[in-house]
Amino acid sequence: MSIDVEQYLVEQENKQLLRFITCGSVDDGKSTLIGRLLYESQLIFDDQLAELKSTSKKVGTQGDDIDFALLVDGLAAEMEQGITIDVAYRFFSTDKRKFIVADTPGHEQYTRNMATGASTADVAILLVDARAGLLPQTCRHSYIVNMLGVKNICLAINKMDLVDYSQEVFERIKAEFLEFSADLNFDEIVSIPVSALKGDNIINSSTNTQWYEGDSLIQYLENVKFNTEKEFQAFTFPVQWVNRLSHEFRGFCGLVAEGSISEGDEIVVKPSNKRSNIKKILVADNYSSSCSMGQSVTIELADEIDVSRGNIICHKDSSCDAVDQFQGKLLWMDEEKMVPGRPYIFRFGVAESSGSVSKLRHRININTFVDEASSDLELNEIGIVNIALDKKIVMEPYVDSKSLGSFIVIDKMTNNTVGMGLVNFALRRGDNVYWHNMEINRDSRSESKNQKPVVLWFTGLSGSGKSTIANIVEKKLYNLGKHTMLLDGDNVRHGLNKDLGFTDVDRVENIRRIANVSKLMLDAGLITIVSFIAPFKAERDLAKDLMGADILEVFIDVPIEVAESRDPKGLYKKARSGDLKNFTGIDSPYEKPENPDIHIESDKTSAEDAAELIVNKLIQKEAI
Repeated sequence: MSIDVEQYLVEQENKQLLRFITCGSVDDGKSTLIGRLLYESQLIFDDQLAELKSTSKKVGTQGDDIDFALLVDGLAAEMEQGITIDVAYRFFSTDKRKFIVADTPGHEQYTRNMATGASTADVAILLVDARAGLLPQTCRHSYIVNMLGVKNICLAINKMDLVDYSQEVFERIKAEFLEFSADLNFDEIVSIPVSALKGDNIINSSTNTQWYEGDSLIQYLENVKFNTEKEFQAFTFPVQWVNRLSHEFRGFCGLVAEGSISEGDEIVVKPSNKRSNIKKILVADNYSSSCSMGQSVTIELADEIDVSRGNIICHKDSSCDAVDQFQGKLLWMDEEKMVPGRPYIFRFGVAESSGSVSKLRHRININTFVDEASSDLELNEIGIVNIALDKKIVMEPYVDSKSLGSFIVIDKMTNNTVGMGLVNFALRRGDNVYWHNMEINRDSRSESKNQKPVVLWFTGLSGSGKSTIANIVEKKLYNLGKHTMLLDGDNVRHGLNKDLGFTDVDRVENIRRIANVSKLMLDAGLITIVSFIAPFKAERDLAKDLMGADILEVFIDVPIEVAESRDPKGLYKKARSGDLKNFTGIDSPYEKPENPDIHIESDKTSAEDAAELIVNKLIQKEAI
């Protein structure tokens, strides 16, 4: 018996693992399908079955019958609404294979969760309600799984019992999907008529579909051929932690993302391109002669070279490189739209950098795959974008490396994940552009003017008094013999920003340009006064990131009713009548500064006193 047990354990350990995802539109029966699959495979324990029957009577949708969806819909909100919200992972095994299934939500609001489940899948089971046919979310999920590299699709046409197991309905939906997906270049598409509720074609062939001669769902999963790895994957090891147990030990910890490596092999560290050899490999508490993809290891190198968190240890022949500009596909996953030029955090594994979408080349219509012109991306939209980072990150195209070719986008203010993307290719535009060292620099220019360069960044509603106070500040500084430049929002729009309107996208670009101009003014040694509404915190933060300690945020605060009562240019009146669109404070938001360096309530402080306060602040800062 001991021999039989040992042999059984070896067989189980050596079984091939298939990861698959169930996806499709809301209420197409994904959770019910998985529940039925587990039930028919006799993979539910008696106590689980008893609990399932009890829960089905309380919150189920099938009367006295078992509601199989409740096996994977574990959240209370999922049970209440009868929909899947989060990704549910389940493990099961048959005689031929081991499986991990990700049950993903079909609701459009939770597309981000579906993309998470698809990112590790080898096969996708795409469900379609036989009564409804292909829906927009069916098309979106098809595009996303293809985008993430899933090349094997099982089209499970579900709820066949509700269309009297009609072969005509099955063939029509099958033909529609094959036509729709022709440009997606899937390796294989297999269509199966099923009823998750009744169990038709889940484990065995159903007598209700005698016209169907193909495999049942479980037979398909046991036999489908999929690519586990490319013929050769270069060793890729993102460093998560540098372990210094003692002055004699320096190990680099992380998960082997791709490929394998052995003791003595030559490696290169990116982005520094320093070379060394593998000295030792520690797996758990034991030394090993080699390691491969999926193992968490600690690596010692033969040479003392600089390696830190976020660096990549690669095989010596790896083609990956560090770049700061690239083109990619971006799936936007936030209700607040993506605006080119707005700063975000881009995270590649453990490495990250601030950056922005420098250009939205086009949006992809997921129903027709037609490229559409667009100035932004809304929730669940996909676009081809150019991205510019503030520093170089090691990456490769996603088709060559999933670990180095994928990234997420994080909102700087909320720290929420707002997008996910894939690298298409690097943009080498900056490779031949270098900083030219000037003999006359900022310090020498500042010294000749007897002042410290600084940017006074005025922000506030139209009519708050920004321009008036800024003008008085400049006159006071001029009388003190200081060298200044005043950049006013209206004046700049007559020249540099003449091509920009007042949409959110144009406002972001407006501030991006003026922030970079202000930085040049700093290098000229000037005290620069910027008077712009600058309604969005993200863009003001961009200016702060560019200039660091050399910027003072001046918030000219006033209640909107006071600003509107002043209305020196008649803009509020036009906005109220509908003749002026996207006007800040009326139909476009203004995000107040949270901790400005100088806060002036212009309805309580005169312009002259406000200007005096600002000049005194410059004296305290020793700028003048």
